[in-house]
Amino acid sequence: MPTLGSLSKDMPDLELKFAWPVNPAAHVPTRVTGLTAVSLTQLREDAPALPLRDGTLVVLTGTTPFRVRGRGMSAIEVLLRRMARRQCAALVGAGPGDAHEVWPQAARDLSDQLGIPLMATTAPPERWIGLGGIGLGDEILASRVASAEAQVEQLNALIETLPTQLADPKAMTEIAECLSATLEAQVLVHSEPQGILVAAPATAAEQLAQAFLRQSAARPLHNNPSVPHTQMISLAPATGAETVLAVTSETRLDTTQMRLVRHAAKLLGLVDQAHREYQAATLAPQAARLAAVQLLLEGEPHKARRVLSGLAPGLLEPDMARVFVIQTSQKLREPTRRRCETTTAGRALVVGDPQDARRILVINPVPVGDEADDSVAVDLTRIVATPGSKTSLGGSGLYSLTLVADALQEATTAQRFATHQANPVALSVQESDFISLLPQSDAQRWAHGLLHPLMETGRQWDQFRETLPVALAHPYTVAAQLLELHRNTVTKKVSRAGKLLGVDLTAVRHRVSVGLALELVTRREPVASPHDGSGTDSGSPPDLRTLLQTRQVSLWADAFLSPARRDRRDLLTTATCWLAYDTHVEPAARALGLSEATVRNHLRALEAYLARDLSSLTGLRDLAFSLHISGLAQIIESTSAQLASVA
Repeated sequence: MPTLGSLSKDMPDLELKFAWPVNPAAHVPTRVTGLTAVSLTQLREDAPALPLRDGTLVVLTGTTPFRVRGRGMSAIEVLLRRMARRQCAALVGAGPGDAHEVWPQAARDLSDQLGIPLMATTAPPERWIGLGGIGLGDEILASRVASAEAQVEQLNALIETLPTQLADPKAMTEIAECLSATLEAQVLVHSEPQGILVAAPATAAEQLAQAFLRQSAARPLHNNPSVPHTQMISLAPATGAETVLAVTSETRLDTTQMRLVRHAAKLLGLVDQAHREYQAATLAPQAARLAAVQLLLEGEPHKARRVLSGLAPGLLEPDMARVFVIQTSQKLREPTRRRCETTTAGRALVVGDPQDARRILVINPVPVGDEADDSVAVDLTRIVATPGSKTSLGGSGLYSLTLVADALQEATTAQRFATHQANPVALSVQESDFISLLPQSDAQRWAHGLLHPLMETGRQWDQFRETLPVALAHPYTVAAQLLELHRNTVTKKVSRAGKLLGVDLTAVRHRVSVGLALELVTRREPVASPHDGSGTDSGSPPDLRTLLQTRQVSLWADAFLSPARRDRRDLLTTATCWLAYDTHVEPAARALGLSEATVRNHLRALEAYLARDLSSLTGLRDLAFSLHISGLAQIIESTSAQLASVA
């Protein structure tokens, strides 16, 4: 389509020049979309009927404007004001000589005020209206048709960039890239406080930095050499969203191009709104799930159930649960979390660990009677086993919902061991759940018989049941922090429990046996009352030795210790002596004739082989009982009578 600058170059027979302003550079690229010729007489008689539109070039014929006075000058002033409102291209006047002398000073002043350039021509009128041949009007018409076709193609290309879902994260990028390619311009979408959302091309962020510093969508910057031609449009002014589209080009954008920019801004606004609504709809449930997990870790299952009552009704109704920990890269955590959430929908609670940007926590509630249901574990294993994922999985055994924190510790330990194995999966629930192998009825009778002195204390039993599992599993200082009690309070409670039971709870052999009994009662009967007779049958309860003599438990102990036997070092002898000295390294090293560093290296290697954390009560329990059952440890032999007769 011709412009004011191209008309004078491409059609020299029109003898067209800029008369005003003195520096017409800003008007050179203005496009000419139509031509209207009018005489001064017609202008005086019927000026309102003159057809004017965006881009129209008006040619004043039959007189030299410089000689116009009175009513004629008033008519020209009215015409210029109408042309400004209609955004016409320019007003052309005929006259010989210097182009600057064609228009009077009053017209020049009004030109400056309205922004309508004045031009001069010495060509006769027939050259303008194309009498006897194809003239400028026909050329402009053909150009307008071509321009309309190009505009349709541009709009089609813009619409084709829209995805099937506006929340598609690539939608905004594709629209910006299409706009940049079409206009040959720099395009940037910026949001507060998120910053740059999209830059097309990638260098646009640097190019448009000054634009955001010097101007805003409400106050566009003009004639700044550092920002050639920049337009900034708010994507959602009605909603107050602080997201802005910025477009800068080497040449000023014409009306058609600006229309395309506004269309793109509308589409980008819809995409931005969809992103915000999608995030709100996604983040709210995630926040509820995370709050529920934090409540479970604090031992508050009732509050966690209330939090999830609307989002996942019934999910936390079971009193037991398994916990899984998945570790992957920070980049892959969110897609992995979504996949886990979709795969385990309705069966598990999946959240990103707020303490570690690479970890995912999965809590799998298990209804009573479904302890053997490992479907969630199987599904998670399948996700982790994806080739090239560099993801590992650890799982816990079955725990009460009130002990989810302990289950998490076990699952974290298992996951840590899994990272050092060829198979990146270590699931206690699939490998060896020692408690589930015990004869359950006899185990409950034994546990109730052992803990009877504590359970008959009435209200104090609730305190013992809450305090002892934590106090036996951790140093008293750590246990005090977890229980939000003073260290002396924890020490007194443990000491009183030891006196009531008649054992020394600082000794490993007594800690693991009492810990096992507490785990049986707390995990298997989380809400049982000590006074309702549950877990007790007529007759004396069995002893611990009898519980540990079943074939299933024997096979478990052999399989449990088997990996450690393959090491050329005598790791099991080191472990036996270490347990005999109540997990004190220094006396165990002296007794074995080894350095303390060697003993510690043996214990670390044993942890890797057994997939157990030997600093935890669960790890000590499984190691002590497996050594005792396999008849490998002399120290266990010397204390086996106590282990068997604690009850």
